[in-house]
Amino acid sequence: MKNYLQIILFIIFTFTASMGFARDYIIYSIAQDIPMGHEREEVKKNYYINMGDKQGLDKGTILDVFRVISRLDPYETKKRYNYRVKVGELTVLHTEENSAITSLNDLESPESKVYYEVPGLMIGDHVEVKVD
Repeated sequence: MKNYLQIILFIIFTFTASMGFARDYIIYSIAQDIPMGHEREEVKKNYYINMGDKQGLDKGTILDVFRVISRLDPYETKKRYNYRVKVGELTVLHTEENSAITSLNDLESPESKVYYEVPGLMIGDHVEVKVD
């Protein structure tokens, strides 16, 4: 009986402890106009994120977008370094309970000189509410 109690307590602790960890909020989908090849054409895009009303978002909320760039040092330490770099901002257009539709507010300026293998925002980029 004592072993069953220990197993039950371990299972309860495992599930309640995992609820305390921070959740990653990301861009999970991108929808865009089909480019027609016109001069100075602006292709509109919507970015879908897994953050919504339940997480405190409202229409007009500004979100920071970060990309994690991972690089391995093969020489000295053989250690992997992860860089969390801001790549842009989104504005919330519409929210649901756990998701939102956003549009591009601003990309980081070219003066930052950080090279991104994929320019612009992409699926998997991390989002969080902008704090001034």
